Parts: sequence; C-alpha cells; structure tokens
Amino acid sequence: MEEQVEASVKAHFQEWMDFELFHLGTVSLTVGRVLLAIFAIAMTFLISTVARRLVRRTFKLRGIDDVGRVGLVTNLLHYLVLLIGFTTALSALGIDLGALFAAGAVFAVALGFAMQNIVQNFVGGVILLMERSIKPGDVLEVEQMIVRIERMGIRSTVARSRDGEDLLIPNATLIQGLVRNRSLHRPLYRIRNAVGVHYESDLQKTREVLQAVAKKQHDDTTGEQWQVLLTGFGSSSVDFEVAVWCRDPWRSRQLASELYFAMWNALKRADITIAYQQLDVHFDADAAPMRRAG
Repeated sequence: MEEQVEASVKAHFQEWMDFELFHLGTVSLTVGRVLLAIFAIAMTFLISTVARRLVRRTFKLRGIDDVGRVGLVTNLLHYLVLLIGFTTALSALGIDLGALFAAGAVFAVALGFAMQNIVQNFVGGVILLMERSIKPGDVLEVEQMIVRIERMGIRSTVARSRDGEDLLIPNATLIQGLVRNRSLHRPLYRIRNAVGVHYESDLQKTREVLQAVAKKQHDDTTGEQWQVLLTGFGSSSVDFEVAVWCRDPWRSRQLASELYFAMWNALKRADITIAYQQLDVHFDADAAPMRRAG
C-alpha cells in the first residue's frame, strides 16, 4: 500500500513538473525546466557573492589594499560567474545555445566595432592588473606631463598632476603610448638646465663655476654622476647644460628652479655675463648713398 502511495505521489509530482507552461519557438517550457533555471540563477548570484568576498579577504590577507585592483578582479569574477550561470540556466530551459551563440556572435561583432575604444580600455585595465607595471602611488611621465597614480579602474586610471588636477587617463593610453614610470625600478629623475654665456666669457672658468653648482645641487645618494656639457654655439651665446639627479621626480620642477637660482647667483659672483638674444646692425661707411625714389 505504501509503495502504491509513493508511486502515485511520484507520478503526480512528475506530471506536475512536466506540465507545459508555454512554447518558445520549438522549445517547450515546463514547470520543472523553469524551476531548474530559477535555481541556477539563484545559485549563480550566491556563488558570485561568496567568490567576491573570498577574493577581497585574500587580497586583504596579502596586504593588498588597492581599491581599484580589488574592484577590477571582483568585477571580472562577477561577470564570469554570471556568464556561466546564465548559460546554465538557458541550457536548463532547453534553449539551443549553438543557435543563440551564432546569433550572438554577429551581434557581438557589430557591438565590438561600436564600442572599440571601450573594449580597448577594458582590456588595457586587465593587462595593467596582470602585469602590475603601473600601480597606485607611482609617478609617471605621460605626454610630457608628470602625474601620480591615485586609483586604477576598469576603463580609466585616475591620476593627479603637480598642479593638483585630477586627470582621467584611458587605460589604452597607458598600454599603447610611451609612458615613463619613474617609480618602477629606480625612482630617479634627471634635471637638465640650459644656460648661455657671452662669447667673450672665459669658457674654462664658466665650466668650473657650473661644475661647482652641479656638485652642490646633485644628490649623491642616487649613485649617478652630475654633468656639465658645452652643447653648442648659438647665434648670441655659448650654450651649456647642467645635469643633476634627484630621488623625487614629483619635486623635479621645484629642484630645477633651485638649480637655476644657484646657476644665476654663481655666474653673477664670477662676473660671467649670461647672454641674451640681441641683433647688431653695422653700417658700411664706404657704401654709396641710396637714391631717393622720385
């Protein structure tokens, strides 16, 4: 008797699960398939939440507190879990994924052309995350501008200039363009200041004066050597370049200003004239006078 009741319950349950709700093309959607799809979606969000918490905890245990990097990893993981979960749900509904992916591929190509820049920036963010060649706190030279990285996101990176401006730099620019990372291996920066002296100046004395300035302003802890070079003969000056090294690229502009002040004062004390552009006009006394028109 019990077996008959159990068999009857199973039969009614199976009949209820196989009850057809409606048709979607050639697919027959039953109660069982819909419940299975709902269960798959619910488990997808649950797994995504747990996985993101585990990732955040792992980063925290390793001492990585970069919000941008953690957010990028958790978002990528979230989208990956959602993709797998919704694919499973569609398969549970009995939808032909092959035909769906074929139609989706055409749509993806069209969407890819329309969102090419966004995709490039997204991929660039992933590459930066994996390589870790650029990270928050690094001092970069991008398009002849020195900036400090504040946050790294999926689409763009937030940097701050030495003028206190917050800049949004597309990740593709950091991947494809010429970027100098002043904090990657050696946080050193070379300051080059140019100066021109009069042609009547004693060049040997000028070099000695500039060498004394360079030696005083140079940071010896960098392990590099300062230089004073004669770089050329200009139209109105003999040109020198004073090059020193510093350990703080962020302060390079201020240090360059201090170097200019030191060069100016030293040359003035040595009575060496700093040249300025001028034009000399000479008249030939033996030349024939010009005739007036008319």
